[in-house]
Amino acid sequence: MTDRELPIPDFDHVPLGNLAEHLVPLDRDQLGVLLEHETAHGGRLPVLELLRHRIEALDAGAEPKGSVPADLPEVSGGTPAPAEVSPATAGPKINPPSQGVPTNPAQPRR
Repeated sequence: MTDRELPIPDFDHVPLGNLAEHLVPLDRDQLGVLLEHETAHGGRLPVLELLRHRIEALDAGAEPKGSVPADLPEVSGGTPAPAEVSPATAGPKINPPSQGVPTNPAQPRR
């Protein structure tokens, strides 16, 4: 099954903080598809727990509400990362601590 066939577009890229709200519109069968996909591909425990809790809620009488947008704003567009580090994108220059070299604090500086 491709990502396009999943009930949530770009499911693997939806941030965990937004995932719960995207599960509310789905029925039990759609959640089962996502649970099967996540188990086979990512196996991310927080995602599996969210899916299982939503399935339990539906089994307890909750109803799907709303609809999943075709294009989720949090996974599309955005500013692409720079291809390479330049002086404009580099972090600040730091000096090693006085007690030693940062990669080996036990070794004195020269």
